[in-house]
Amino acid sequence: MPNTCYAAIDIGSNAVRLLIKKVKESEPLMGKKFSKVLLLRVPLRLGFDVFSLGELSEVKEKKLVRLMKAFRHLMKIYEVSDYRACATSAMRDARNGESIIKDIQKAIGLNIEVIDGQEEARIIYKYHLETIAERDGNYIYVDVGGGSTEINVQIDGELKHSFSYNIGTVRMLSNGVTDNSWTQMKEDLARVTAGLEHVDIIGSGGNINKLYRLAGKKDKKKHRMSIEVLQALYDELKLLTPEQRMEAYNLKEDRADVIVPAAEIFLVIAETVRAEYVHVPVIGLVDGIIDSLYEKNLTV
Repeated sequence: MPNTCYAAIDIGSNAVRLLIKKVKESEPLMGKKFSKVLLLRVPLRLGFDVFSLGELSEVKEKKLVRLMKAFRHLMKIYEVSDYRACATSAMRDARNGESIIKDIQKAIGLNIEVIDGQEEARIIYKYHLETIAERDGNYIYVDVGGGSTEINVQIDGELKHSFSYNIGTVRMLSNGVTDNSWTQMKEDLARVTAGLEHVDIIGSGGNINKLYRLAGKKDKKKHRMSIEVLQALYDELKLLTPEQRMEAYNLKEDRADVIVPAAEIFLVIAETVRAEYVHVPVIGLVDGIIDSLYEKNLTV
């Protein structure tokens, strides 16, 4: 059967991503096989405007439009048969977000959906279920973004709760996270995990993947690190300026500032649910979007 390309665009608060994957149908019993064709990550950092000013500045708006034009051309070059473009926390909060999205659609012909936190969490969770062998047990699936944190709670192998909080790395750096958001998150997680003997975290997002790679002592076979190791790494990073982190840990500028608040979010959640480990598979919103595109086209 011929190969088909799908594309996913994630317009996040810190970075904007384009992922193109090719799916090759194999034998019926073998299922589908995806191969990555292209992955681009551009740190537009939209959230720094939105969480401080309430809207995207003209400069950031122009950059976003130019980037969407570039992505549109790349999808044509790679002969993408279907795509989905999703905007998350920053565009949800921006006063001018809706008008900018309409302008992009009119000028470029690119349709962008502003999805809520629940939908974002659902896409990531569903994709992760299809990529792991061990699906039983109690897990907190945590995706930390620039503007929000999405959490799915799996108990005895079943999804029981989904939450979304306006707690994100860029939002924290912009002093945009309220005490009520922290309190609500901790109260929700304490309530739904009360009485459970063992709960681990499965982390998603660029920051937890980078933290895992930086960690010295980790279980590579199970793709996990202990909360104790994460705490020690956080303590080291917090003492340094972003510039010092870039030098000492070879971090990019747009990672060096957000990695500390990301670690803090994971540590707060770990303390609340009494987790001992955080598992770090490579999962993300763009992967989940492409998986959903494949399923949608099967039914057409």
